[in-house]
Amino acid sequence: MKGTSGSGSDFTIGAILRLIARILQFVLALTVAGLYGVDLHHAHQAHVYADSKWVYAEVVAGISAVTAFIYMLPIPMIKPWFLWPLDTLIFILYMALFGTFGKMYINEDPEGDAGITRMKHAVWVDLVNMLLWFFTAVYGAVIFVIHRRGRSLHTGRAQV
Repeated sequence: MKGTSGSGSDFTIGAILRLIARILQFVLALTVAGLYGVDLHHAHQAHVYADSKWVYAEVVAGISAVTAFIYMLPIPMIKPWFLWPLDTLIFILYMALFGTFGKMYINEDPEGDAGITRMKHAVWVDLVNMLLWFFTAVYGAVIFVIHRRGRSLHTGRAQV
């Protein structure tokens, strides 16, 4: 089942895999927002300032959720591989997030503390998010390079 050539709604294996990756990125971004949002909510209830690391986690989760959602929309004028630099940027943001919280919580012994256990789980969700954004960035860059070398109607070198 392949749609019109060149549209953003082609039902190819690549398009289906991209959609699955975007759905996973969206769901995991919401998961990150929930995991870190608990601590921000507790800080708000205690009338203390929110730690900038947790605010950063929420911002990254928000950016990635919105981006993944927009990527899931069938926008025919935008090829899915044109925006690979944004995927790369979000990968870098998740890399910093994983590094920050990984250093804080990977080797931490929870000793029955549910908050630390939750944060240890959040670190691994960050890692999965980081890897998903890395793979979509690499895939997008590779497809971008392949299609950039192709023929085009606009350059007069189109295949007939």
